[in-house]
Amino acid sequence: MWTIYLKEILELARDRKTFIFTVLIPVLAMPLILGGFSYLSTNMFNRARTAELSYAVFGKEYAPGLSRRFTAERGFREVALATPDDVRNAIDKDVIKFALVIPPEFQRRLDGKQQASVVLHYNSAVMVDVIRKRVSAELDAHNAELREQELSALNLSKSQLRFALNPVTLEERSTAGQREKMGAMLGGILPYLLLMGCLMAAMYPAIDLGAGEKERGTLETLLLAPVPRSAIVLAKFLVLFTIGLTSSVLMVGSMSALLFFFGATASPDLAAMVRAIGVLDMAMLALMLAPTAAIFASVLLSLSIYAKSYKEAAGLISPLMLLSLLPVMVALLPGVELNWFWAMVPLTNVSLAMKELVKGTMDYRMFAVILVSTTITAGALLALCRWWFSREQVLFRN
Repeated sequence: MWTIYLKEILELARDRKTFIFTVLIPVLAMPLILGGFSYLSTNMFNRARTAELSYAVFGKEYAPGLSRRFTAERGFREVALATPDDVRNAIDKDVIKFALVIPPEFQRRLDGKQQASVVLHYNSAVMVDVIRKRVSAELDAHNAELREQELSALNLSKSQLRFALNPVTLEERSTAGQREKMGAMLGGILPYLLLMGCLMAAMYPAIDLGAGEKERGTLETLLLAPVPRSAIVLAKFLVLFTIGLTSSVLMVGSMSALLFFFGATASPDLAAMVRAIGVLDMAMLALMLAPTAAIFASVLLSLSIYAKSYKEAAGLISPLMLLSLLPVMVALLPGVELNWFWAMVPLTNVSLAMKELVKGTMDYRMFAVILVSTTITAGALLALCRWWFSREQVLFRN
């Protein structure tokens, strides 16, 4: 068995594609992509919050105070349009970002102690609605000013004025530490990167070990050797297991180094959280990846052995990424927390446990349950792969 294992490892080590998918992508590409995306998204959000928004306003004479507020505020630039009918066309052509239409009865309603409205025209078909937030912020400030003006006429003291504006205030006392808050955000994307990296690293070698050997005609030679089929399956399984686990561990190390050395420039809280993650947490994270890599190795090897050709194997294995993504995404849903039920669900349990480890709130009893359940699942899939490999109609479908 070990002879076959070493032979397959040596052949894959000589393959440039294996080096790229196993070492180069997890060590360099993934951390750089993650760091670059974080840097880009942060800059884009900051730029969107401070970017200059061109706008048009109709009916300024009905609300001069509100119109002056937008004129005086930095980040807004007024553009003159002929009529309100030109608003849609101007927004479509990016001449303006939004338009405000103030009705003639605006001031009359306010003087009559009635609620008045302003119509906002803008394109809401965006992922992050920055325009509405910025306009609402200005309108809220104008509303606060109007409330103070109305209440000041009652000759109230400052304490009475505060009571009239906000009778009840909410003082927040969060029990979550800084590591827990930062870990909740980082822990959502970490399982996706690690598990998908483990799967991607083992995909190409799995296709080569099964369907590739069929195409080269070397599988028959291997089956004729005086080696039990269980040993052949176990050797090929260990090759995929080694590659997947190595890739994930390398990715953990490279991402930790990236966050440790460059996290302070992005966020001091992020740097403090990374420094708070101890060696034990990292060891538990790597230990949890072991049965997960075994699950992927068993499933990939079974599909590759079933395929007639390299092309068919690639077609069978590609949907596996989508199927593996679903239980990982379930861990991000609200209300899904690490308990006895979710500790039994493959991949979802590992994703939840990774998030708890990063947050520093891991229940070690749950960790043991996850480790045992995932190991049992991996063992069952390996046994299925061994039975699958023993069937002649699977090995020689051609």
